[in-house]
Amino acid sequence: MAKLFVVVNSLSDWSSYYPSENVITVTDYLHLSNQKSFDRAQVINLCRSYKYQSKGYYCSLLAEAREHRVIPSVRAINDISRKSIYSLEIEDFETKVKISSLDKDAKSFSLQIYFGKSQFEELEDLSKKIFEVFSFPIIKVKFTKQKEWQIESIKPVSIASLLENEEDLFATALDEFSKKIWRKPRAKKSYQYDLAILYNPEEKLPPSNKSALNQFCKAGKRLGINVDLITRDDYMHLSEYDALFIRETTNLNNHTYMFAKKAESLGMAVMDDPNSILKCTNKVYLSNLLEINGIRAPKTMILDKEDSHYIEKLEAQIAYPIVLKIPDGSFSVGVVRVSSREELIKESAKLFEKTYLLIAQEYLLTEFDWRIGILNKRLLYSCKYFMSKGHWQIIEHSGSGKIKTGNVQSYSLQKVPKEVLKVALKSANLIGNSLYGVDIKIVDDKPVIIEINDNPNIDFGVEDEFLGEDLYTKIMEEFLRRLS
Repeated sequence: MAKLFVVVNSLSDWSSYYPSENVITVTDYLHLSNQKSFDRAQVINLCRSYKYQSKGYYCSLLAEAREHRVIPSVRAINDISRKSIYSLEIEDFETKVKISSLDKDAKSFSLQIYFGKSQFEELEDLSKKIFEVFSFPIIKVKFTKQKEWQIESIKPVSIASLLENEEDLFATALDEFSKKIWRKPRAKKSYQYDLAILYNPEEKLPPSNKSALNQFCKAGKRLGINVDLITRDDYMHLSEYDALFIRETTNLNNHTYMFAKKAESLGMAVMDDPNSILKCTNKVYLSNLLEINGIRAPKTMILDKEDSHYIEKLEAQIAYPIVLKIPDGSFSVGVVRVSSREELIKESAKLFEKTYLLIAQEYLLTEFDWRIGILNKRLLYSCKYFMSKGHWQIIEHSGSGKIKTGNVQSYSLQKVPKEVLKVALKSANLIGNSLYGVDIKIVDDKPVIIEINDNPNIDFGVEDEFLGEDLYTKIMEEFLRRLS
């Protein structure tokens, strides 16, 4: 694991806490010698001030120049002083401020956050989200109440100014944030790099099942990469790793995109990268991308919620049955087939409650879809995904919440039609150089692109049926190449 530095202005600032060899003064850190031996260091900057050109500012600046992982980053230091930035960021927070301990007439409230933790359990989610955006060891957030509670200011706090009860909160939060400072790590095999796999143990249709995740861990360790499984609760520990592999369904509006953005900003090797998530998770973008580049796809029309004539326009271009999709759906969620105007009116009204635009496509009936796996602009694997028995989709969601899926068969790439491989590679290369799964139907003996997935399924016993453990090794080798 990386070397840990806890940087303070003076060792007296640390006098209230247990002594640790990890704690050094900012002067010692600025003049650190033999920097190459700490090329993967983690720095917690606890300086009293982060103002421009102060010692605290230069601590974070030099840490980044040395390619050390530092909290706070220079970007965070610059952003926290700009009210316009955090005013915009707070609009993204789903959690509303609820302060049960205040009386109804209270007009202001201050919340102190220590590494994403505070003394109020009811504000735990909000504290985490603020920390995810403004990653400082300690920040003080002032709320004012108009119609609702709103953030008025966010300011960093020095450990030298903490009261006794606040010191306890800080020590507990720091203990959770980095166990290494208090406890001697267990002896374990030394690895060249550390990779985190983000997954959701509660997800019903994850991109990789548990056995596949174990295979990724084993493949990484064979190559000298230590692999840990992490969840969304480990956001604050992301900087302890060298690479991030997202094995959770990605979406622009959830934490997966935030993890990818954070990893990219830290200079980590990340799959899937934010750009790929951005492009692949929105079917409006993909539809236009394929059309502009002359790649055959189902006849498509974008429906505008405010267009009162969208039904007539659609019927003039696409015959029934028609497939309706929300732009950011996945695993067949938000996808319906309509066979008449009555069904179109009913189902589009439901979907328009969730989105301003809809995708309407011609219905193409095939027995199966090809799924071609692409990694760093090279062919990786191939499968046939068959429709769920008696259903028109690969995945069938019943009204009772049950999920049925069709069979999957893995194939050698040599057995896939060359035109399928060619168009899959061309399509994926329009997105980037990450890991993709391209879904293709064969219609009139020609390939038709259905979707490009930024986070394709890789399940043990399914996609790896032909390649076996080599599939996991090839992906870990790509991480190793990016880290070397």
